[in-house]
Amino acid sequence: MTDTTDTPAADAGEKQPKSVRVVLLALMIAMMLAMLDNMIIGTAMPTIVGELGGLEHLSWVVTAYTLATAASTPLWGKLGDMYGRKGTFLSSIVIFLIGSALSGMAQNMGELIGFRAVQGLGAGGLMVGVMAIIGDLIPPRERGKYQGMMAGVMALAMIGGPLVGGTITDNWGWRWAFYINLPLGVVALVAVTAVLHLPKKRSKARIDYLGAALLTVGITAIVLVTTWGGTEYAWSSARIMELIGIGVAALVGFVFWQTRAAEPVVPLHIFRSLNFTLMSVIGFITGFVMFGATLFLPLYQQSVQGASATNSGLLLLPMLGAMLVTSMVAGRVTTNTGKYKVFPVLGSALMIVGLYLLSTMDTGTSRLTSGVFMAVVGLGMGCLMQITMLVAQNSVEMKDMGVASSSTTLFRTLGSSFGVAIMGALFNNRVQDVMAERGGALGSKVTEQSAQLDAKSLEKLPALVREAYQHAVSAGTHSAFLLGAVVAVVALAAAVFVKEVPLKGAGPKEDGEPDATAAQPPVAETV
Repeated sequence: MTDTTDTPAADAGEKQPKSVRVVLLALMIAMMLAMLDNMIIGTAMPTIVGELGGLEHLSWVVTAYTLATAASTPLWGKLGDMYGRKGTFLSSIVIFLIGSALSGMAQNMGELIGFRAVQGLGAGGLMVGVMAIIGDLIPPRERGKYQGMMAGVMALAMIGGPLVGGTITDNWGWRWAFYINLPLGVVALVAVTAVLHLPKKRSKARIDYLGAALLTVGITAIVLVTTWGGTEYAWSSARIMELIGIGVAALVGFVFWQTRAAEPVVPLHIFRSLNFTLMSVIGFITGFVMFGATLFLPLYQQSVQGASATNSGLLLLPMLGAMLVTSMVAGRVTTNTGKYKVFPVLGSALMIVGLYLLSTMDTGTSRLTSGVFMAVVGLGMGCLMQITMLVAQNSVEMKDMGVASSSTTLFRTLGSSFGVAIMGALFNNRVQDVMAERGGALGSKVTEQSAQLDAKSLEKLPALVREAYQHAVSAGTHSAFLLGAVVAVVALAAAVFVKEVPLKGAGPKEDGEPDATAAQPPVAETV
């Protein structure tokens, strides 16, 4: 007979009620650390380059972080399943803080890139840890209530990140853009250490090093292709072709090895669940659309509608506000009814409609009209952002909670990489074509280096060329958002096939709920 105190659900049910809010607050702080970092650093980059030099390596400050985060995400999830969620999560926070401190002390661009990679390794465990621990502490039926908190953190990071980054850089210096993570991280560390109680696990299985290596190589190659393609190298260049070949070979080898590994990094049996597979697809599409939208909407509003770049995060407020409200409503309805299929279907449909409406914007579209269009996209995303994780976690056993969370997070991350790359390539090509048509030789020369001009460069252009650029950006966003609408149709098709599997209810444990000790009995020692 299994002792229920050995399971996370039981432990959560018996020991967490008074402290769960404190734990959730600490988890939200950790989640914000991971999401806020790139938003803050983006506004500090010009100052960093001015002091450290190395302009030619500028993109690697972001790429190193993104690569390390994506590559380490599945590993953190698996380590949490094997050795316990709490210790793994605390380790990821510590690594992130070490990377933040070292980045703030960097003396040249090479050091900063290396330290950003360390920071990214830790960040890979932050998001996964948050999602998996919530999965351990709170039954799926009750988890919907807390969706608003997660959506709120996401919206706050996107809106406040650029503003906070600019303020910190102007008043304290760019190094504090990294140091600001330290006090927040320490608060999260102390709260999690003191209040979170989960059982320790001691797995005798060896870590799947070969699987981890193959997956890391595959993900790295994919991210580099989407980052470099069309910018650093032409899509048809030998370097890009080599990376595609390496990535495909590594991932095929990874899948083959996972069927034979004793303790696979990503157990392929989780994909036997139709709902889990469908949520992975929907998560990929959501990442594709969301990060593409957040990249091109501020550009359109600044270049075409003349909005100020100072508070660029505020430009996304209609979309993010709608996303926050809808996420809270969807969470409450899911908690009260236990029904959720309507949200992936409705969310995908709204996303298609909203993206199509955004594709109709031109040089005469008002801010009010574009704001309404953004809100429609936000309503769709609000139905999808947290529901995908909720359904994915509900589709696996407790012992696979970590890999389910990390796999869903990874698909969304890869979706964002592909979205930015493909929509960006389409945007850039369209801008170049329209500038050549409307601006002549001068127009082509203006956008020869980059199809995205900052406010200062735009002001210096002759009126005729500036007007041509506004039409070009309008045409570029039309193509990018139209592509997003087409891609979102895939999410709608996937949502239609989602099965309404009952969510596991509230309470320490329900009859028939998968036992977390079924495969790897943890030691009944609470930390």
